[in-house]
Amino acid sequence: MAIIKTVRGFTPSIGKDTYLADNATVVGDVVIGEGCSVWFNAVLRGDVNSIRIGNHVNIQDCAVLHTLYEKSIVEIGDYVSVGHNVTIHGAKICDYALIGMGATVLDFAEIGEGAIVAAGSVVLSNTKVPPYTLWAGVPAKFVKNIEPTQTNEINRKIAHNYQMYADWFKENDKL
Repeated sequence: MAIIKTVRGFTPSIGKDTYLADNATVVGDVVIGEGCSVWFNAVLRGDVNSIRIGNHVNIQDCAVLHTLYEKSIVEIGDYVSVGHNVTIHGAKICDYALIGMGATVLDFAEIGEGAIVAAGSVVLSNTKVPPYTLWAGVPAKFVKNIEPTQTNEINRKIAHNYQMYADWFKENDKL
């Protein structure tokens, strides 16, 4: 069973049909929408400030979401994919964005709707990634524009796939 902890009087709120892996950790001022999945060893640490996650978001294995004490917050829109080993620290991720494996997104950065942050990239504090663009590198820089229909389709497909994967685990938990 996932670790869900109340801290400083804040108890996480978990939306309907959301899957939490057995060793996922959700702490404090965290609100997760409907149809999400939080995978193995992922940590959502809302102990020092709030984390807000929309609907149909997948937060993959070993991802870490955290904030600056009383300064930054994490906001994640709908149909966002947060890849394996991603760190999001006090940033805003808009609808349909994709944060590639091992990427880091730092405080007060904003990832626009449908944007893609390539695997291993580091988005520095206060960086504004425009909607429907691909950014890559350390530090992350603009690579190219992306067609909105393409990125929305990709991210919606990933979100649906992760919902399917979560259903496999939910079925197994009933045995």
